[in-house]
Amino acid sequence: MMKKKHTALLAATLLTASACGSVYEGGPAPTDSLPDTIRVVSINPTTGVVAFVGDSANKGYQLAVDQINDEDFLEGSTIELDLVDTKSEPQTAALEINRVTAGGDVSAVFGSVSSNEALTMSPLAERAGLPVLYTQAGSHGVIAGDYTWRATPLMREYYPALRQYIEESGAESIGILYTEATPTLQDIGTNTLPEMAEELGIEITTTVGTQATTQDFSAPINQVLGSEPDLVAVLLVGAANPTAMGQLRQAGYDGPVLGNPGASGGSLDPAGDDGEGMVWPINFHHDMTAPSTQEFVEAYREEFGENPLSYAAEAYDTAWTLARAFKHAQSADRESVKDALVAVAEEEFDGALGSDLTWRDQQIPVPGVVVEYRREGETLVYEAAES
Repeated sequence: MMKKKHTALLAATLLTASACGSVYEGGPAPTDSLPDTIRVVSINPTTGVVAFVGDSANKGYQLAVDQINDEDFLEGSTIELDLVDTKSEPQTAALEINRVTAGGDVSAVFGSVSSNEALTMSPLAERAGLPVLYTQAGSHGVIAGDYTWRATPLMREYYPALRQYIEESGAESIGILYTEATPTLQDIGTNTLPEMAEELGIEITTTVGTQATTQDFSAPINQVLGSEPDLVAVLLVGAANPTAMGQLRQAGYDGPVLGNPGASGGSLDPAGDDGEGMVWPINFHHDMTAPSTQEFVEAYREEFGENPLSYAAEAYDTAWTLARAFKHAQSADRESVKDALVAVAEEEFDGALGSDLTWRDQQIPVPGVVVEYRREGETLVYEAAES
């Protein structure tokens, strides 16, 4: 019943958006110089199930905007950043982007880290002619046209960073447990990892999918272990990772575990010692060696008193990209910003995610790094660019 209510509300929201007509023909007017103040809105979850991701991204945006303004990068113009909470609800994300487009004075939006929310936002942004730059939100369809961008590459693009680790482990077989709740992890479990194993001459002993509602993983874990793999892959979301790791150790498996970035950001801490030995590829770690990465990490620590997560690093580079687009366009109107993004995306830059970065197909490709969870924290094993 709740699902039907949710679907009906979302459909009504989208229908209202489609019926609004000229309400979307807004935004700052074209000019030959930047206004004194450029308005940008972050529409991100800061409460609800993915709040920690949205909060981390907002910290990255805010740090970049503060630097841009303090350095007078836009030569007399400043960026005003507003933060809007989606409450981890797709219908709220849709309503908020409708409100922004109708308001008329917002030049661009930092879109939701949640794929479910982003998929409601992108068609509205495209129809409105409103530039939206996402981080995370890895589902197909999020990049829906010329106005939608995403700093985070698809996970499968940097998953090959694990090849070196798998080869050095000496494993001859892998058993895979994955969730069917997210298309990204389903793709990694059924396509990316098996294809990598085939290239390495490694057997996949079994592949077991679990439902979104699964809370007890003991049965699928026993099924995986019953196939007697040398390595086990556990591809789950957030809080499911420590649960599965505890049950995996209880079932007698004490070897390394191949994971995914959904285990990062302290998600494994509740597992305690049972979480040790999970490794995963990711596009950022605070110990990466690029000078621009370390400059970002130092500034972030000074501002927030903690190490940045990948979500903050992606957001930081995204905000600086948008600032370069404003400077290139010398206008804050949406069409000019859209065109300027295409121009600046071709230029190499050094950022939080590393050196010599560029945008490709409206994303930032990176080789990735491999991280291992240990009781003292998430430790950088190696950078793929070094391998």
